[in-house]
Amino acid sequence: MLVRALTVGPFQENAYLLADESSRDAVLIDPGDEGDRLVDAVEAGGLTLRALWITHAHLDHVGGIAAVKRRLDVPVWLHPADRPLYDRVVEQGRKFGVVIEAPPAPDHELAEGDVVTVGALSFGVIHVPGHAPGHVAFVGHGVVFGGDCLFAGSIGRTDLALSDPRALARSLERFSALPAETTVYPGHGPATTIGEENRTNPFLTGAVRLITR
Repeated sequence: MLVRALTVGPFQENAYLLADESSRDAVLIDPGDEGDRLVDAVEAGGLTLRALWITHAHLDHVGGIAAVKRRLDVPVWLHPADRPLYDRVVEQGRKFGVVIEAPPAPDHELAEGDVVTVGALSFGVIHVPGHAPGHVAFVGHGVVFGGDCLFAGSIGRTDLALSDPRALARSLERFSALPAETTVYPGHGPATTIGEENRTNPFLTGAVRLITR
């Protein structure tokens, strides 16, 4: 398994290039910006891009989709509960003073319990709402691509449109229950492990609690 983090755009979002090293099939997870740069990375690696997997539809995670699709017309996978955000990504950008090109409609829906594949690699889909209503994570092969739910030492925001702190609290319990050795590839910042976060992240240790009222 090949995993390469490519930090893109003004929000310094981590887009992930995930590939089966044997077949050279690849997916991009959360192409948030700099779509041409992401495609260049795919081609430089001698990889064949098969899909775009989206953890959630905030602008910094979907802003590069249109540019990628212009060069490589691969399907977009998204949870349907995030369509209201996805369909208004241009408006999201305006609120932050960022110009976003509207992405084409998603091709496939993600749901809790789905299994998505690239080459011989398989990842389970878990629905982990809170930061966004249709937020998902991809779990398999000792790693989790967790989007903006769990960061090294912190968690995702719940003050954004359609966020829900109660739901995020429940989703964090699901992350916390993953094996300690699981590597977490987050949407921003460095990779970490579930064990490290269970030991030191104040939102998982109970030192800090989400305001859920």
